[in-house]
Amino acid sequence: MELGGGGPAAGPGPAALGRGGLEFLQHTVGSLLANYGWYILLAAVAIYFLVQKISQGLAGRPGSLAAAADAAVALQTFSNFLEPDVVVRRQEALAAARLRMQEELNAQAERYKEKHRQLEEEKRRQKIAMWESMQEGKSYKGNLKLNQQEVESGASTSSAVPKSKPNKKPLRGGGYNPLSGEGGGTCSWRPGRRGPSAGG
Repeated sequence: MELGGGGPAAGPGPAALGRGGLEFLQHTVGSLLANYGWYILLAAVAIYFLVQKISQGLAGRPGSLAAAADAAVALQTFSNFLEPDVVVRRQEALAAARLRMQEELNAQAERYKEKHRQLEEEKRRQKIAMWESMQEGKSYKGNLKLNQQEVESGASTSSAVPKSKPNKKPLRGGGYNPLSGEGGGTCSWRPGRRGPSAGG
């Protein structure tokens, strides 16, 4: 005896399963588009533009000849980098540049030291002059100003004559006293009365 028997099938047939699967597929796709439709559309547009951009980039290249030429230049540069005489020349040039920079730095340091030494010497001279004027009983401030003027006149080799300032008239008259309340013009301030207020 056969298990299934020769009769009709006990379950739904392949046609019924095809219709049910199609309905399930429609329901799934419909809910997917309803929930994520705009996202899917935007992703599809972005992928389209990306593919267009890449295809234009590949079409814009002159071909494998340019890539081969770039590789040859890179290989030549790399081989020049590894050649011993090129490396030695490059190192010598670097050493010469460092030596020049160090010499310039040393010269600047010497100029700075010389200027600093001159300033210290000038300060020492001023202190000595101040001490001598104090020993003589004179005002050292006046001598200090005279010494500075001598240094400035000796330092400046120009033949320019210093201009004397024109006599300027004072901004206010000689009789002006801000505490008196007179002669001040339109604003005058008077203190308030000290008595009790006039309220009841």
